[in-house]
Amino acid sequence: MWRHCYDLTMHTDQPPARGAAVTSSPLSRLVIATRESRLALWQAEHVQGLLRALHPGRAVELNGMTTRGDQILDQTLSKIGGKGLFVKELETALEVGDADLAVHSLKDVPMELPDGFALAVVMEREDARDAWVSEKAEHFSALPRGAVVGTSSLRREMQIRALRPDLRVVPLRGNLDTRLRKLDEGQYDGIVLAAAGLKRLGLQTRIRALVSIDELLPAVGQAALGIEIRADRPDVEAALAPLRHAPTALCTYAERALARALGGSCSTPLGAHAHIEGARMHLRAMLGRPDGSRMLRVDVDSVVTSDADAGALGLEAAERLREQGADVLLAQLLQG
Repeated sequence: MWRHCYDLTMHTDQPPARGAAVTSSPLSRLVIATRESRLALWQAEHVQGLLRALHPGRAVELNGMTTRGDQILDQTLSKIGGKGLFVKELETALEVGDADLAVHSLKDVPMELPDGFALAVVMEREDARDAWVSEKAEHFSALPRGAVVGTSSLRREMQIRALRPDLRVVPLRGNLDTRLRKLDEGQYDGIVLAAAGLKRLGLQTRIRALVSIDELLPAVGQAALGIEIRADRPDVEAALAPLRHAPTALCTYAERALARALGGSCSTPLGAHAHIEGARMHLRAMLGRPDGSRMLRVDVDSVVTSDADAGALGLEAAERLREQGADVLLAQLLQG
């Protein structure tokens, strides 16, 4: 079996079961656990503002903290424990009662959550595309041979190498401001970032080009915000319910079902993106080697009206990839 590079035991993308124990009553305030990077704080403050508008008589506070993922910047995520390192400390705050909810970039949330936690809300997705940031070329396709491209993502590395095997794709870690600074210092000829983060921070002018999904398929859950709570907090779930965006929740449910079925983790070069047209959901996915030498692709669609339908579509996409040899490819990736 493909092993995750984080140690987590139980998954639920479903909201917590109603009727579970409530830890405090009445709920007079809400505390949001958040990382302290500028983007994470923007996301938490965004949710804070929405909750204050929804519940004007209730205090909504932030509890900022630094995670291990923020502290370790000299190694790639796949070598130090994966994106789960960005959420563990926040989950601890939820567990001990220092916070009631945690706001995450959904693409950073592992496919399986620890026992006792739930992904209560998925909010409306921003632009899911990747952004090309560079002063030297209008697109990575226009770079000269041997140019240096920075990215922290095996998914992006795989797809860029497949399109431009003559480029040097090298690791890029740090928060958004750090990555932009490294580019400005000349360490890279261009870097690839999520467009959503740049737009949320008002940095649209740094975007040289928005990269088509046909060229770079996004990460699972990219550009959506997820709110995690303890599974025994239906009071918090009820307070958050108006923030749920049903189309985004269904699309990301399908994407995460696909990734979960394949054992998707920080060391899996996997891209997936779902969108809804009418009553039908279309899901595209890609799995391959980081060097771009082999890539498996699938495109499926179905009528989707519920989480069960979305999950079934994700499982269908995973099975189609398996038919192309996904299990063998994943085993080879595990062996290094």
